[in-house]
Amino acid sequence: MISTLANVSPKAKIGKNVTIEAFATIYENVEIGDNTHIHPNALIYPDTIIGENCQIFPGAIIGIVSQDLKYKGERSTTVVGNNTIIREYVTIHKGTADRMTTKIGDNCLLMAYVHIAHDCLIGNNVIIANYTGLAGHVTIEDYVIIEGMGAVQQFVTIGAHSFLAGDSKVRKNVPPYIRVAREPLQYIGVNTVGLTRRGFEKETINQIEDIYRLIFVRGHNITNALELVTKEIPDSTIKHQIVEFIKNSTDGIIKGI
Repeated sequence: MISTLANVSPKAKIGKNVTIEAFATIYENVEIGDNTHIHPNALIYPDTIIGENCQIFPGAIIGIVSQDLKYKGERSTTVVGNNTIIREYVTIHKGTADRMTTKIGDNCLLMAYVHIAHDCLIGNNVIIANYTGLAGHVTIEDYVIIEGMGAVQQFVTIGAHSFLAGDSKVRKNVPPYIRVAREPLQYIGVNTVGLTRRGFEKETINQIEDIYRLIFVRGHNITNALELVTKEIPDSTIKHQIVEFIKNSTDGIIKGI
């Protein structure tokens, strides 16, 4: 159902069973997937793709040009995956020449007043709570939870299954599977509750704890800690993932205990 009071471009592609309520605006070159609901006063700007079964709440602005002063009008996109909920007054800016897209994955929840800047890549099953802001070029991997009032610096990567406490100021990369808090931001433990809820076996969680005990708790520098992890921890996919994440974090990771 498309309200007669909605402003929908004839050049937009609207899927089946889509609801677009009064005073929503859908610009040209927008695609809206099946069964998606666009609430009143939402704005979907050109070159945006919205997946199926999404909810876009009042006042959300998706795909508007970025605030990056280097942006020169290059054609870029904004992509929102399936089953994603975007609450009131969320702002999502389209990509620039860096990545040419800003992307939100499937099954995500962006709560009210969240800001996603240009060229951010957000994975699947991510929850970002109210008033959190992401600067440009941020990467957030799958199953990350960021509590309210967070601030993420540009070019930061947040690893999968990590949990960031409210009011976190994220200036360095956050490795996967951990909880972080305090100021400056630091490791406070493995995200055992989240991992257990998602079906991780106890022995896998124990190995993650052993890895991060060497990295963050025992007082080693990162180079020595990674050498100890390589020698002392049995090989596994998760061990390799953690080690490679830290090795690739050329600008550093958050602090240990």
